[in-house]
Amino acid sequence: MKKLIWLLSLVLLGCSENPETYIQHLEGYWEIEEVTLADGTKRQYTFNETIDYISLNDSLSGFRKKLKPGINDTYYTSDDAESLKIKIENGDLNLYYSTPYTEWTETVLEASPERLKIKNADNNVYLYKRYTPIKLDIE
Repeated sequence: MKKLIWLLSLVLLGCSENPETYIQHLEGYWEIEEVTLADGTKRQYTFNETIDYISLNDSLSGFRKKLKPGINDTYYTSDDAESLKIKIENGDLNLYYSTPYTEWTETVLEASPERLKIKNADNNVYLYKRYTPIKLDIE
C-alpha cells in the first residue's frame, strides 16, 4: 500500500507544469476577462477600455503598461509603466512590479498562447485572454 501511495504521489507531482514554460507566453497584449475574488465572487468583463501590454527582455525584466486600443493596431498610452522582474521561486513564477510609489508581487498560475491567469497578494485571481486588435478595412 505504501508503494502505491508513493507511486501515485510521484505521478501527480510529475504531471505538474513547470512554471518556466510560462515565461514564453507572458509578452504581448492581454485583455482582462474575469476576476475571482478571494471570497469566491466572480466578476466578468465583457468590454474593456484598456488592455495590459507586457514587454520582457532576455534578463527576465521589462515592464507592464496600460494601453487604450484604437483601430488598425494603434494604441494610446501615457509614459507611465510598471517595472517588472520575473523570478522562479519555490516552484512558482512570480512577477515583481515596482513604480516610484510602490512595489508588489503577483504569481502566474497559468500562461499559454491564449490565456494568462495571475493571483495577487490578496488572493484575487485575474484571468486574461490574448487581445485581438480591432481591424477595419478603411479605403
